Amino acid sequence: MIKYFRFIFIFSSLFLVGCSTTKKTAPINSTVPSLKEIFKNDFVIGTAMDTQQILGKDKSADKLIQQQFNAVTPENMMKAEVIHPGWNEYNFHYADMLVAFAAKNNIKVNAHTLIWHSQLPAYMQHNQDADSVKQYFENHISTVASRYDGKVYSWDVVNEALNEDGTLRNSIFLQKLGPDYIVDAFRLAQKASPHSKLYYNDYNIEQPQKRAGAIALIKKIQAAGVRIDGVGIQGHWNINNLPLKNIEESIKAFNALGIEVMFTELDISVLKNPWDNNTADISATAKGNAAMNPYKKNLPDSIQTKLTKAYSDLFTLFMKYKKDISRITFWGVDDGQSWLNNWPIAGRTNYPLLFDRNFKPKPAFYSVIATASKQ
Repeated sequence: MIKYFRFIFIFSSLFLVGCSTTKKTAPINSTVPSLKEIFKNDFVIGTAMDTQQILGKDKSADKLIQQQFNAVTPENMMKAEVIHPGWNEYNFHYADMLVAFAAKNNIKVNAHTLIWHSQLPAYMQHNQDADSVKQYFENHISTVASRYDGKVYSWDVVNEALNEDGTLRNSIFLQKLGPDYIVDAFRLAQKASPHSKLYYNDYNIEQPQKRAGAIALIKKIQAAGVRIDGVGIQGHWNINNLPLKNIEESIKAFNALGIEVMFTELDISVLKNPWDNNTADISATAKGNAAMNPYKKNLPDSIQTKLTKAYSDLFTLFMKYKKDISRITFWGVDDGQSWLNNWPIAGRTNYPLLFDRNFKPKPAFYSVIATASKQ
């Protein structure tokens, strides 16, 4: 089931738009306020880009990106199974196109990601040889990071290395390289890409236990004399459980470490979570039923209102700490692109972003814009 899901996930990102309903090409209204302009004195506003957009096959999305965002993160094209598909084989085609698109449009690139236990190339998924894992680890970081030194603003050096209780995830890297592999990853990235900022990125690290683990991890990197410039709180949240208090505490706690704080993969799901926890682990899947996909055709006004308030509350908090937050990145341009249409239940119709499937701003968009005027 996991292999099937991962195929669908990558296929939809690399060749489709990832939409559970038909996407229409729509003109972009130039009179719509621009997020990057409204918040230009507060924080960078980013989005995730998929391969359709990089290839120029989603022109409406590209226009919206240019209008609304001043930073982009590659959704999948710089992950290891795409950029390093064979032991001595690299595929830089899509990543190079992303960097060129960003340079042309004066957009910063947050490169994502160097070391992650998921979406590894096939030859690494079940590798039992510690020497081979070490060789891959060192060659991958050095080759990929050095290619884009000075071309990307930042790197998510290590992604999702923690369990929910704050301990290290039992990944192939922990098993074969030991608990210092994260420090080593930052050390290698620092050498290979000295002109890019280096970040740790994870979900649920606003939660107290996992936050404590992230803080310990960052302190360990700093104590080793290795550079870490910031931490990314992913922000995959649910409309029914927006953890504002924990988010606020996390902004303060991470800022106290002397590093940047970012919200890197922001979306707010309007659909029920099939589990009690709030995981964003892509390997976790569940079977669907009609009750788990209630908004196939449109979003009821009552839920739209709830989503609008959630985004308003969240950005009101962000504006309160605007001096402590360097970037906010939405995980997708519009609802049709969102990975949440296919996770954790394939084929659902979700509405987690600020722009609908026709690239029109939703009420939540205007509630976000309104928070800027309150300061």
